[in-house]
Amino acid sequence: MASSTVVKQAEKVEAHIGTRNASVKSPVEDPMVVLQKGYSLTIILAVLTFGASTRWLLYTEQAPSAWVNFFMCGLVGIITAYVFVWISRYSTDYKYEPVRTLALASSTGHGTNIIAGVSLGLESTALPVLVTSVAIISAFWLGNTSGLMDEKGNPIAGLFGTAVATMGMLSTAAYVLTMDMFGPIADNAGGIVEMSQQPESVREITDVLDAVGNTTKATTKGFAIGSAALASFLHFSAYMDEVDIAIPEVFIGGLLGAMLIFLFSAWACAAVGRTAQEVVNEVRRQFIERPGIMDYKEKPDYGRCVAIVASSALREMIKPGALAIISPIAVGFVFRILGYYTGQPLLGAKVVAAMLMFATVCGILMALFLNTAGGAWDNAKKYIETGALGGKGSDSHKAAVTGDTVGDPFKDTAGPSIHVLIKMLATITLVMAPIFL
Repeated sequence: MASSTVVKQAEKVEAHIGTRNASVKSPVEDPMVVLQKGYSLTIILAVLTFGASTRWLLYTEQAPSAWVNFFMCGLVGIITAYVFVWISRYSTDYKYEPVRTLALASSTGHGTNIIAGVSLGLESTALPVLVTSVAIISAFWLGNTSGLMDEKGNPIAGLFGTAVATMGMLSTAAYVLTMDMFGPIADNAGGIVEMSQQPESVREITDVLDAVGNTTKATTKGFAIGSAALASFLHFSAYMDEVDIAIPEVFIGGLLGAMLIFLFSAWACAAVGRTAQEVVNEVRRQFIERPGIMDYKEKPDYGRCVAIVASSALREMIKPGALAIISPIAVGFVFRILGYYTGQPLLGAKVVAAMLMFATVCGILMALFLNTAGGAWDNAKKYIETGALGGKGSDSHKAAVTGDTVGDPFKDTAGPSIHVLIKMLATITLVMAPIFL
């Protein structure tokens, strides 16, 4: 608890200094470069404070050099965070090849835009998984070789090393959240500029900021799913200390866990689609009843659209939320009863463990796919709006708008929700383990 408190306080200081450093010195300076400078400074401060914290809080005479291993675990987490941010930026920033290739696919139609976006999202899962795998193995090994042993001489700090790596990854979370907030602020600024009929030159500036915001939102979501993967490994390991799942029956639990991710994502995307239909119908109704809206002679009823979105957001999230909470509990109870009548008292716990493992793996991959594809679609449209491939109003732009429409529920609803789902499943499963037993 003490180490966690120290790290959290350090995060606030690092984020403050990092954001103060992220100031634009020239009107033509790339905002993403400015934000990256602030993030780099935050990482340097995180390394320094993490080293001091581990030496102060984790030094023990039983193993005098153990704190060095744990400091290395923290470095593993910090490096993992940086690599995740870089991978997400490469996949979603239109300065790089992936998004430009997606934009080029828009020049041949709506269908090819969708195909290219889906393939980019699927491909983007590879590097983050490799990075996460290396991070988990490295942190676990560093913990095991720290010199901390039990009474029998067996290493005992492998999981703790992974926990320290998770704290290292989260040590820059405050600045990462700052970058996340940049996205919607820039997006809304662009909307205000457009509604207030500002000159095109102003809109060009906000478009650049909006494109950077799309990238920062994608990078922070990649960061979130990476930290969720490390944290869920700890929950899963704690659960596995009590349960052995090396039996054939757990395959059903695995299938249920994988299905849970796909069903949750489907319901989240469908909720956005249904709400969008309601809003479109309302806007069409107002255009028919108030034709002066298009000529700025009549004012639209904004409140009605806001009410539709707000009420629908609450109503539509009941099913996905209930699915996340009820599923592991229901599976555990059903298979516990089945195990009772078949002479397998631990069956419920074993099946839920498999469900958690498969849901975590599928959830990480699904979230990476949804977040990256959505961000890439959005920035492909922004790239075309800069004048590439015909610019605004061209056939390429129309196809890119279609891709952006598909990508919005991916990157803004289903994708960000999955990392919360993974953590929730891990927590509920761990807390309910005694009941399943």
